[in-house]
Amino acid sequence: MTEQSNVITIDGKEYKEEDLSQDQNYFINQIKDLQAKAASLRFQLDQVTVAQNAFTNSLIQSVKGSEENDDETTASAADEDAA
Repeated sequence: MTEQSNVITIDGKEYKEEDLSQDQNYFINQIKDLQAKAASLRFQLDQVTVAQNAFTNSLIQSVKGSEENDDETTASAADEDAA
């Protein structure tokens, strides 16, 4: 069984992580962690966006429903006054 070493490409040139310094590997690990966090934040932002849209649509429907009820109440009162 062969163990495949991690290779990183920078400006088109490949580097084996085992050949890099401790600081360079630290930077690589920081970058990997930040990429994972960015992906997680994008995922969370998608969830927040969908939830915000759902609440916005609920508010719009609620306001429209209230306006329709107000219009019906006003029309009923006008009919009663006319009678």
